Amino acid sequence: MKKIVETIGFLVFIQGVGGLLYEWTGWFRFWALVRRIDFLGDRPLFVNIVLIVAGAAVMIAADSLKT
Repeated sequence: MKKIVETIGFLVFIQGVGGLLYEWTGWFRFWALVRRIDFLGDRPLFVNIVLIVAGAAVMIAADSLKT
């Protein structure tokens, strides 16, 4: 269970980083899922930062899970 939670946190974190890279440089268009969701498309920088923080928090919280 711990590995699954860590993997989900890592994927959320990478999605946020990829979204920020897309906003700043135009690269990683495939990872910019925030742009494809209508109600999140207005605030992509904020949403990507929240994804980074949430992914990091999930990865840290996964350490407190018992095996």
